Amino acid sequence: MKQRGRHRRRRRGRALRAFLAGTALALTAAATMISASQATVTDDPGALEPLARSAVARQARLTEEAVPPGSLDRLTAAMGTPVGVGEVLADADRTLRAAPDCASGERRALPVAPAATRVYCWNADDTHGWQPGAVTTSGDADGDGRWGAHRVVLSGWSAPDHATGGGRLARVAFVDADDPGHLSYTWVLLAIPVEGGLDYRALASHVSGMVWYRNRLLVTADDGDRAGLYVFDLDRVQRAGVAGRAVGRVPGGWSAHGERYVLPAVAAYRLDGGPGAPRPAALSLDRSTTPDSLVAAEWTLPGDGRHARLWRYSLSTVPQRAGLLSTDATGRAEPTGAYETRASGVRGVLARGDTWYVTRPAGSGDERGSLWRQDPDGARAARCGDESTQRCWSEGTPSLSYWEETGEVWTQSGRVLFALPMAALDDAAE
Repeated sequence: MKQRGRHRRRRRGRALRAFLAGTALALTAAATMISASQATVTDDPGALEPLARSAVARQARLTEEAVPPGSLDRLTAAMGTPVGVGEVLADADRTLRAAPDCASGERRALPVAPAATRVYCWNADDTHGWQPGAVTTSGDADGDGRWGAHRVVLSGWSAPDHATGGGRLARVAFVDADDPGHLSYTWVLLAIPVEGGLDYRALASHVSGMVWYRNRLLVTADDGDRAGLYVFDLDRVQRAGVAGRAVGRVPGGWSAHGERYVLPAVAAYRLDGGPGAPRPAALSLDRSTTPDSLVAAEWTLPGDGRHARLWRYSLSTVPQRAGLLSTDATGRAEPTGAYETRASGVRGVLARGDTWYVTRPAGSGDERGSLWRQDPDGARAARCGDESTQRCWSEGTPSLSYWEETGEVWTQSGRVLFALPMAALDDAAE
């Protein structure tokens, strides 16, 4: 079990900086520059508008529902002793391709500016039919950037469940990032215990938002799974020993849709707001607040004119509730602050205090998306070196994760996982 007190430590020695320093890739030749007609600034979202906490609290309130301990114990008794993150990484049997081995079509998913300094590509045969989603790292989990002895990246993916003829599947790649020149990984299926722990089913949701904090993994759940967030305990990864496309108990043991590991949920946060309530779709961690906070944003459709809401929840400081949201005596978690942005088509979100970063996908006729830095005073887009060009970002990044110990932001687009310095992002938006 991870020592709880370590999440505040900051190890910024020369060795760590050298490990993840990176050299900016020459993307000019790898990415197609956009035309001036596409790049004209026409949709500046302006300053963030603070929202009254009382109004947002009624809609964005979440109620915590823990999976009964007896159900988890019953599942563990049937499946065997859980394994930890280190054991999963030791069993990694797949390798991400380094930047030179990425195809030109894959590299077009990278931003023009700021340039990515770390680039890795997923294998087509391993991700065919799966939709990329959120990214989180051991930099979120612990302030020293490690989980135990390892640096780790978690990458979420989802796909239709063709075996059952409906619903979805969600899985997470546990990536060993100790050696930046060789990232290896293995898959873990996300699941929900059912029948009092006698069985489990697949999490039927996209993985659009995901944050690893302490030993808990918080994952967004869309309309398909009737919750705001699900919580998974990374000390409770279970082995699934039966191959095949089934999910759950099968003759001879347990199956996880062909994966060797399954991670059952330990809790859920249900939405209280009813129709029109903002649903957490993008997540990130903000360590600049006291206490640390979970940042959330709702997704909106590009060009629909509806303003997106951004808000945050405090994370619990109670040792026994490490990694869970701060709740009142009734189990309710209310937002501690909220804003509205005029940016349409919001996808990824990141915040450091009152400064927020939102990504927007490519619009009609555009080749690239945009990334905006907003605060209550105004907004600036990351630009391609010219004041008139803002369509410089990746065409689609559903999440942003800030690795504070290294100063990098991690995300993914298509089959490309990449990172860049936060300082470079800020420079591009000056």
